[in-house]
Amino acid sequence: MAGGLVALLDDIAALAKLAAASIDDVGAAAGRASVKAAGVVVDDTAVTPRYVQGFTADRELPIIRKIAVGSLRNKLLIILPAALLLSQFLPWLLTPILMVGGTYLCYEGAEKIWEKVSGHEHEQTPAAVDGDEDHEKTMVGGAIRTDFILSAEIMVIALNEVETEPFVSRALILVVVAIAITVLVYGVVALIVKMDDIGLALTQRESGGVQAVGRGLVAGMPKLLAVLSTVGIVAMLWVGGHILLVGVDELGWHWLYDTVHHWEEAVGGGALGWVVNTAVSAVIGLVVGAVVVAVITTVKKARSGDSEPAAH
Repeated sequence: MAGGLVALLDDIAALAKLAAASIDDVGAAAGRASVKAAGVVVDDTAVTPRYVQGFTADRELPIIRKIAVGSLRNKLLIILPAALLLSQFLPWLLTPILMVGGTYLCYEGAEKIWEKVSGHEHEQTPAAVDGDEDHEKTMVGGAIRTDFILSAEIMVIALNEVETEPFVSRALILVVVAIAITVLVYGVVALIVKMDDIGLALTQRESGGVQAVGRGLVAGMPKLLAVLSTVGIVAMLWVGGHILLVGVDELGWHWLYDTVHHWEEAVGGGALGWVVNTAVSAVIGLVVGAVVVAVITTVKKARSGDSEPAAH
C-alpha cells in the first residue's frame, strides 16, 4: 500500500515537472513570438492615444479599457481560431498572408512619411463634447477596427514563429501572446495618456523636487508622443521590409536574402550584422511602401477625375 502511494506520488511529481517544463516552453516561445511582433506593437501603442484626445480626464481610462477589451476579443475570438485553422489545414498560405500584412505595414509607414514631407497630414481627431456617448462609441469602434488589422498582423507573425509546434502548444502560445501584448500595449497607452495628469498632481506637492518632476512630465508628454510616432514609423518599415525579405526567400527567390546575409557576414555578424539587416529591411520597406502609396494615389486621382462632370 505504502509502495503504491509512493509510486503515485512519484508519478504526480513527474507530471508536475512535465507540466512546468511545458509552461516554460510555452512562455519562452511566446516571448520569441512577441519580440518578432515588436514593430506592430510599437505602432499600435503610438496610434491608440489619439482616440482619447478631446475627452475629459475622467473618460480617458474607461475608453482605453473598452478598446483593450475589444482588442482582446478580436484576438481571442476571431483572429486566433482563424489563424489556428489556417496553420493546421492550409499552412502554405501563412507566408503569402504574412507578406500581404508586411506590405500593408510598409504602406502605412511610407504613407506617414509622405504626409509629413508633403504637409498633408491627417487632421487631428475632432474634440468630443462632454457627455456625448455617440461620439465616444464612434471613437471606440474606430479604434477597435484599427486594432483588428494590427492585431491580425501580430498574431500571424507570432503564429509564423511557432508553426512547427503541436496544435495545442500553438494555441496556448497564441493565447499568451494575445493577452500579454494587449496588457502591455494598453497599459503603456494608459500610462502615456495619464502622464500629464500625474505630472499636474505632482506639481501640487510641497517638495520642489517633486514639483520639478511633475513639470517635466507635463512638458515631456508631447515630445514622448512625437518620438513614439517616429519610432512607430521606422518600426513599421523595418518589420514590413523584413517580412518581405524573408517571405521571398521562403517562396524560392533566394538572391535578395542571400545578398543581405552576405553583407551581414562582411561586417562580422553580431550586432553590426543585425544593424545591416535592419537597415536593409527598412529600405526595402520604404521602397515597397512608396510604390504602393504611388499606385494608390494615382488610382485615387484617376477616380476623382472620372467622377468630375464633363465640361460642356
